[in-house]
Amino acid sequence: MQGTTRNAIAPGMTVDIVLKKDQRTRTLTRGVVAALLTKSPTHPHGIKVRLTDGQVGRVKHIVPGTPGQAG
Repeated sequence: MQGTTRNAIAPGMTVDIVLKKDQRTRTLTRGVVAALLTKSPTHPHGIKVRLTDGQVGRVKHIVPGTPGQAG
């Protein structure tokens, strides 16, 4: 599932994000969402989130079957 819609992401969900330093290589980092930082309902490059370990990046994928995920 893509991470471009704010309604699809909630704290506690496991996601794959791209950190600012990894934008060129598109290396993904997996973690649990602590807070949503993007205020708009959508963003073409992914919703910016802070993970529970403090890392900040844009969501590229939502890991299926994580708590808080619809459907």
